[in-house]
Amino acid sequence: MSPNDLHDLHDLGQMDGPAPYRSPGARPAVRRPGRTGPLLAALVIVVAGIAIYVGIRSRSQSEAVLARETNEAAVPAVEVIHPKPDAPDSKLELPGNTQPFSDAAIYARTNGYLKHWYFDIGAHVKRGDLMAEIETPEVDDQLRQAWADLANAQATLKLAAVTAERKESLLKTGFAPVQDRDNAVGALDVAKAMVRSREAAVAQLAQMQSFERVEAPFDGIVTARTVDVGALIAAGGATSARELFHLVATDTLRIYVSVPESYSQAVHVGAAVTVTLDEFPGETFSGTLVRTANAIDQSSRTLLVEVDVPNKDGRLLSGSYVHVHFVIPTSGKAVTIPANALLFRKEGLQVGVVRDSKVELVPVKIGHDFGDTVEVISGLQATDQIVANPPDSLTSGTTVLVKTKPEAPAAK
Repeated sequence: MSPNDLHDLHDLGQMDGPAPYRSPGARPAVRRPGRTGPLLAALVIVVAGIAIYVGIRSRSQSEAVLARETNEAAVPAVEVIHPKPDAPDSKLELPGNTQPFSDAAIYARTNGYLKHWYFDIGAHVKRGDLMAEIETPEVDDQLRQAWADLANAQATLKLAAVTAERKESLLKTGFAPVQDRDNAVGALDVAKAMVRSREAAVAQLAQMQSFERVEAPFDGIVTARTVDVGALIAAGGATSARELFHLVATDTLRIYVSVPESYSQAVHVGAAVTVTLDEFPGETFSGTLVRTANAIDQSSRTLLVEVDVPNKDGRLLSGSYVHVHFVIPTSGKAVTIPANALLFRKEGLQVGVVRDSKVELVPVKIGHDFGDTVEVISGLQATDQIVANPPDSLTSGTTVLVKTKPEAPAAK
């Protein structure tokens, strides 16, 4: 037998069970000594080494990430924003009432009865227009008597002048004493004074008689007529008699507005203002600030100002409730920041500014408050990085991690 046959028999002897069937003439398969054991062992060792290396590396990386995250967590992260330069001019809206530029209650200056009136409420009158006539029989009688008294005084003066002239001539010729001349001269002076007195009485009564004509003192609109024909008219003023007419001038309307003391330095004579009324929605009227009281009212802490509004077309009515809009200019160096960026400390208002990754609390001075934003007139620049919505525990010198806060979209 050949060696191969012996090897096959050896293998057959080691097999359990019956030998497999082999067809006659078939040549048995040749089996060579196995080498898979060492290779498999080496492969297992390599895989185990790789697994150990990967595990050690992953753990090392996790520890590094944990350390980095721990260090980052120890540094507070803050969002920063930049102050907005060129703070917008603020608008101040205050209530007011329109008033006529001229407003007069017209009273009688003489006693009598109303003879006739020529204008009623709503009528437009010009200066000097006859508005009413008053009958004054007593004044007419007194004036006639005054004229008679004046004529009597003038006659007395004429006689006194002739007498004084004669006494002076007789004194020169020696036929009259000096005393007579002096008496005549004195009587002449008394007569002159009497004439002047009577002339004054006539002028006074003539003036009283002229008050029978009630004339318009200025161009305007009649807003009230309180008497009628035949009514007894009593001379006097607002406390002793009833007014005949009420006249207002509305070509220009006055509006008196009380400006809060905090804005008193921002309003100036000559400034343009706008006026709105509820009865004219969406429409504005132009006005001008013409004068101020130049003093603060201690009871209300306000400054009284006057705004004049042209009203040639008469659309605006006197006494209307209006809204007066002032434009309050801001400082050229002012910036605006969100109101929640302010820190209220015992040292005053402060803002957290990030410089070289460290926070510095900077004192600021506030101008106008716009609600969500405030005007800062000193302490900040447009290039500063300020902490948005800072925590109350924020202190100077704190190292922070800066995150830029996205800008809010502009309102359409």
